[in-house]
Amino acid sequence: MSGSGGAPAAPASSAPPAQEEGMTWWYRWLCRLSGVLGAVSCAISGLFNCITIHPVNIAAGVWMIMNAFILLLCEAPFCCQFIEFANTVAEKVDRLRSWQKAVFYCGMAVVPIVINLTLTTLLGNAIAFATGVLYGLSALGKKGDAISYARIQQQRQQADEEKLAETLEGEL
Repeated sequence: MSGSGGAPAAPASSAPPAQEEGMTWWYRWLCRLSGVLGAVSCAISGLFNCITIHPVNIAAGVWMIMNAFILLLCEAPFCCQFIEFANTVAEKVDRLRSWQKAVFYCGMAVVPIVINLTLTTLLGNAIAFATGVLYGLSALGKKGDAISYARIQQQRQQADEEKLAETLEGEL
């Protein structure tokens, strides 16, 4: 597709992919593995939830099966090769920041629990929720060392002292 003037159109999102956010390769694979395991647990628990006559259980089970499909689509698109748009969805999800994935995955996992709080929904969504937590932890970043933290605190304290001195001089 080209924009006006024949120049190629710029990509819609300029967010960096996950590997540029400071995630190590093993942590990225851990997040993906937990997403796939969360999808499997959601699917199995969702099927067990649907085997009932209570409509609330069926609604929670259908939501869990939908969560499983979305998790597989986002984290392991090779499992959904029969779907034409799987790779494009996975590329768009990879462009999301870690905190956005965390909110999305945790929100998806909480909805069936809110619909119907049973042991099946709780355990079935636990790994999917843990995937969101892992992405949330990666959004926080690495832990800083004490020396750089002390340096930042010293700079803030000096700036506060300078502001206080300027305020006192202005009053005199």
